[in-house]
Amino acid sequence: MPLSRVDTQRAYQLILDRITTLEMPPGAPINDQQLSKELDMALTPVQEALKLLAHDGLVELPADGMYVAGIDRADLEQLSELRLLLEGYCARQAAQRADEDDLAVLGALRQEQTSLAPEQSQRLFEVDHKIHQAIARAAHNAYLAQTLDRYFLLSQRLWYMVLPHLEFLPDAVHKHLELVDAIQERDPDRAEAIMRDHVQEFYAKVRQVLAEMPG
Repeated sequence: MPLSRVDTQRAYQLILDRITTLEMPPGAPINDQQLSKELDMALTPVQEALKLLAHDGLVELPADGMYVAGIDRADLEQLSELRLLLEGYCARQAAQRADEDDLAVLGALRQEQTSLAPEQSQRLFEVDHKIHQAIARAAHNAYLAQTLDRYFLLSQRLWYMVLPHLEFLPDAVHKHLELVDAIQERDPDRAEAIMRDHVQEFYAKVRQVLAEMPG
């Protein structure tokens, strides 16, 4: 792999982490030269990474400069609709198609999640992502998995917005445990229903937080 490609991928991940953790908040202006200095990287891979992030919908490139993409309530509703539909279908397929390796991975992640305390919000987020990825792989449809990963990427900032409101996390964790059980028990109807409830509850919390924000 060419060095420039490696540097671009590294810059992409570093900037993505800043955006998703809200270190670079929605609407913040981006100075690519300043960013390259902060990341201690050459300007070209940083610029290439920003173009990739713009393609992913996380950076905006209007005529007057460059900004972290805002969180639009209309976009939120469209994202919610898609994830609700696709993740429910994915859970159903996983319950029907998961092989023994898939079930072993889900079982390990289930155990990892039960070992975490509610205040370990960052780790809970990471395990949540791993569980969704494992379920997508267990559905054995590469295109579906790629699509879901993109939509999960767009949802990451929303996670960080709601993490301070920890009262909803125990219910989210419990839903994951039930979901893994349903997949292991080969119950597609139950798996789909639990996943849909889980996604709906997450976006309901996001809507509540957005409604309480000024402006």
